[in-house]
Amino acid sequence: MKTVIMAGGIGTRIASIASDIPKPMIPICGKPVLQHEIECLRDQGFTDILITVGYMANAIIDYFKDGSEFGVKIDYFVEKEPLGNAGALFRIKDKLTDDFLLLNADSLFNIDFNRFVNYHTEKGGLVTLFTHPNSHPYDSGLLICDENKSVTKWLLKEDERPEWYKNRVNAGLHVINKKVLDVSINTPKIDLDRQVLKPLSGSGKMFAYDSPEYVKDMGTPNRYYAVCSDCENGIIQRKNLINKQKAIFLDRDGTINKYVGFLRDIKQLELIDGVTEAIKRINSSGYLTIIVTNQPVIARGEVSFSELDEIHNKLETLLGKEGAFIDGIYYCPHHPHKGYEGERPELKIECGCRKPKPGMLLKAAKDFNIDLPLSWMIGDDDNDVLAGKNAGCKSIKLQEGVNLLDAVNSILSRN
Repeated sequence: MKTVIMAGGIGTRIASIASDIPKPMIPICGKPVLQHEIECLRDQGFTDILITVGYMANAIIDYFKDGSEFGVKIDYFVEKEPLGNAGALFRIKDKLTDDFLLLNADSLFNIDFNRFVNYHTEKGGLVTLFTHPNSHPYDSGLLICDENKSVTKWLLKEDERPEWYKNRVNAGLHVINKKVLDVSINTPKIDLDRQVLKPLSGSGKMFAYDSPEYVKDMGTPNRYYAVCSDCENGIIQRKNLINKQKAIFLDRDGTINKYVGFLRDIKQLELIDGVTEAIKRINSSGYLTIIVTNQPVIARGEVSFSELDEIHNKLETLLGKEGAFIDGIYYCPHHPHKGYEGERPELKIECGCRKPKPGMLLKAAKDFNIDLPLSWMIGDDDNDVLAGKNAGCKSIKLQEGVNLLDAVNSILSRN
């Protein structure tokens, strides 16, 4: 499979770091960011690379040459005039494989590309977008998907967004079928998101690949220094799902949001003081942050699946406004006791996911390659503690005098 890396940008936002070299050549831990990208691809078998260059193109070409020194084969397309971030794709279409990877050269990433490509193949669409939560969804473009992860809406930064939304952001890594380029766009510059990809929303041909792996834009000074710190601390490599992950599993009601009994109305959801700071600390620690929550209100017929999704959207929106995010949410919709008006009989079962059973934790462990003995479960109920123990995790029960921030600080102090 061909990999196309777009490396033609000027990088005006990060000029204060290095104005005399192109952005892809800015060093992180002693190597240009583009070299980090190429080595990540090479190590997973993606060695056929085409780099589109423009601004200070010779600095990139002279460094990487034909790629043989780095264990890959590199071709170049030089933009003699600015074509936008997608214009070059239409010029090199005949050099592309049917499906190809399309990456930006101003991000540092370390992901399992084979897992990403296999997902694209399974979905059978024209485009698969690598998506993740981030610490600033309020000023990022957002993707809204259906239950099959098909993208139904692409909300750009300037687009009006719903009051509550899932923190799902396009990370700038794509698997694309070149049939997408069989369109006529008659502008001198072509914008990838606005003119090529967004029009596919709602077509059933574009999918989101949600992953907690490391992908960060280093296009501003603050983000650049954060990426350098993550590189020095080994976080970037460890987040690749090829490697075993550590997670802190969190109960929801009474742990993250204020306990109100059965939460049936979205207006009842309020975050507990200190929760956003606790989750931010987990986010920056290298642990995954995963919610596991019993939601018998579904089986009891008191809340619909769509209403529960909206409640979780509110939770993610409130956290995102404060720079915190959740890597995954798992819920059990079952309830074993019958006799409720409006109940859903098909969900009135003894299941393996309702805490204290460990099913939700085991499912997350499979999805994210989690090392359960190195992970933790935090909740305010004995069933949370037991679920953690039954999954093989260590557990902490919140009680008077011990809140989520205290528990998280206790865990992180042991590392």
